Amino acid sequence: MIIVCQKPLKILKISGITLFPFIFIRNSEDKKNKILINHEKIHLRQQMEMLVIFFYIFYVIEYYYWLLKIKNPYQAYRRISFEREAYANEHDLNYLKKRKFWSFKKYL
Repeated sequence: MIIVCQKPLKILKISGITLFPFIFIRNSEDKKNKILINHEKIHLRQQMEMLVIFFYIFYVIEYYYWLLKIKNPYQAYRRISFEREAYANEHDLNYLKKRKFWSFKKYL
């Protein structure tokens, strides 16, 4: 895991994004934000489990499925199984120690 602070994220209005093996964060202070970093580490694990490329393919397909169904970009993003798992467990800083392989499946 490599954490990088990126000013362009301010334009996107997001706090962080994970693009294996990097976690890009908006502000350098966010390196200390354990919940944000844990959320992004969950995405790193998901990406590794799906051999990275399949994660991105599935992520985009799932996003557009929900976008076409509910016609709300933010709600479509929140319905993606990878995001649902990460948001549901971001406060549990021990989650990755006990997480089972492909745990995101239960959020489909």
